[in-house]
Amino acid sequence: MMNIKGKRDSLFWTSYSDLMTSLFFVMLTLFVVAVIAMGRALRDETKLRELTEEKLKKIKEIESSIENIDSTWFEYNKIHKKHVLKIDVSFDTGKADIENIPLATREELYKAGKAIEKFLDKAQKEFGDTVKYLLIIEGQASNDGYSRNYELSYDRALSFFNYLKQNRNVDLRRENCEVLICGSGTHGAMRAEPDNATNKNNQRFLIHVLPKPGIIE
Repeated sequence: MMNIKGKRDSLFWTSYSDLMTSLFFVMLTLFVVAVIAMGRALRDETKLRELTEEKLKKIKEIESSIENIDSTWFEYNKIHKKHVLKIDVSFDTGKADIENIPLATREELYKAGKAIEKFLDKAQKEFGDTVKYLLIIEGQASNDGYSRNYELSYDRALSFFNYLKQNRNVDLRRENCEVLICGSGTHGAMRAEPDNATNKNNQRFLIHVLPKPGIIE
């Protein structure tokens, strides 16, 4: 009887030992898997952080690139966060024909158009198709009660675009630049004050240049 009991005890402890050994290897395997997974997660996090930093750096690069546009004709407006034409343009009341603007001013507008063209060509070489720009030609009208001020303001913007394209052979439309021609009438964010019928400084068009970073790979 004692021998049988001894064999049972021996068998129990052998099985128990085997079970503990198996559990040990299972735990060891799980530990190794966990360490590998943590290592991969840390590497992925580091890679993601590096990619994010690289993208932010690229976006800052793109945003700062607009600063290279010729400051003779454009200046950065901190309030509205865009580069804006510096040339004073003013049409007579009810007029939208570019010929209504003095010849000297038209020559300055041509030079500003060439400056935009030069900037876009340089950006295309530097960034390729990754970066695009939005060029907004916004016509305005004085707050004088004229019923067709929206149409008039649009015509003023269009007259500048057509002047460059048809008269001076400068077409600002290209792969890396979307041109938006619009008329804000007696509204819009950048209006000369006081905004009333006596202020003729709003009988003009504005040019805004904005970067469009898009998707940074």
